[in-house]
Amino acid sequence: MTDIQYFWRHPLAEQVREEGRKQGLKEGRLQSRQEIILLTLEWQGIPVPDSVRDRVTACADLDQLAIWARRALGATDAGELFADE
Repeated sequence: MTDIQYFWRHPLAEQVREEGRKQGLKEGRLQSRQEIILLTLEWQGIPVPDSVRDRVTACADLDQLAIWARRALGATDAGELFADE
């Protein structure tokens, strides 16, 4: 029983847990930004085609998602998110 309890305090186990927490936080931030972009468009009554939805949800770059979120605020069409690309 002592060996099992010791394992959870081992530096390697702590490192793995910390890496998992960081990865989970990043995934959560990505998902939140993706959702806010899509919701912003939907709240403005802008149809969101599957191609736009797929591109937004596939993006793993927080900075790019922030740019798209700002663009979504003034958009009149979902394609405007990608206007300069």
